[in-house]
Amino acid sequence: MWLSLAFLSAFLLGCYEVCKKTSLNGNAVIPVLFLNTLFCSLLFLPLIILSYGFPDLMRDSMFYVPPSTLREHLYIIGKAALVLTSWTCAYFATKHLPITIAGPIKASQPILTLIGALLIFGERLNFYQWIGVLLAIVSFIMLSFSGKKEGINFRHNLWILFIVLATITGAASGLYDKYLMSHGFDRMTVQVWYSYYQMAMMAIVLLVLWYPQRKHTTPFVWRPSIFFISLFLVCADFVYFYALSYPDSMISIVSMVRRSSVVVSFIAGAFLFKEKNIRSKSFDLILVLLGMFFLYLGTK
Repeated sequence: MWLSLAFLSAFLLGCYEVCKKTSLNGNAVIPVLFLNTLFCSLLFLPLIILSYGFPDLMRDSMFYVPPSTLREHLYIIGKAALVLTSWTCAYFATKHLPITIAGPIKASQPILTLIGALLIFGERLNFYQWIGVLLAIVSFIMLSFSGKKEGINFRHNLWILFIVLATITGAASGLYDKYLMSHGFDRMTVQVWYSYYQMAMMAIVLLVLWYPQRKHTTPFVWRPSIFFISLFLVCADFVYFYALSYPDSMISIVSMVRRSSVVVSFIAGAFLFKEKNIRSKSFDLILVLLGMFFLYLGTK
């Protein structure tokens, strides 16, 4: 069941990536990111009100947000800081890179998650799962060659560095999620409150860094896709945390499957954004898909 939820989360995450690229093209990054955190928080507000106002009604539902301690909130603030760092780097990279480059690079995140899962949680992969991981590594190497055809030097491009940093901090966040879930943290508590802490952090960034300089940087333009960034993200994370709540779930596998969201973003890059060198990048994508298939075989 947890594997099926991971694939559903991947599809929703792909829709999120497409909306993010649509929102960021020629737009100011920081206000878009702030509105994302704001809308995520507003989407959770009815659940908080119902959970605290009518606990008997909500307690047996999957949407119940239980009361939490100060200690739990401190851990969740750490989660918010990790995610916000990853998001900030990813948003700037997404704005300046083709989605058919940024998406597959981000798809390599599970490789780092895997290393952490092996070292920290003692997870072990079988033969099929190792094949899946190796295919993902090969696809990343080949993607660097595809990027050179568009004048993107992986060693010296600032936005490649940003998407790599987003990938590293995203992997750390995934490992942190598994730690929280395995130590009794409620999944709804984590998802709901880290959204609010992110909003508070982004409000400070917006007011201190962007607002005073807004007339000298890329102007902000409202687009409906900005709201759908939040909607798809909330749904994707809800399914993701639900998958991790299963005792036998493996963060290395869930994280890898979630990165199959690159299929959705890749198709959008080809048909919606009309990006270049789709044929050569398609081979890289096929390797990613084969990796997902072998990971699936490894769970049978």
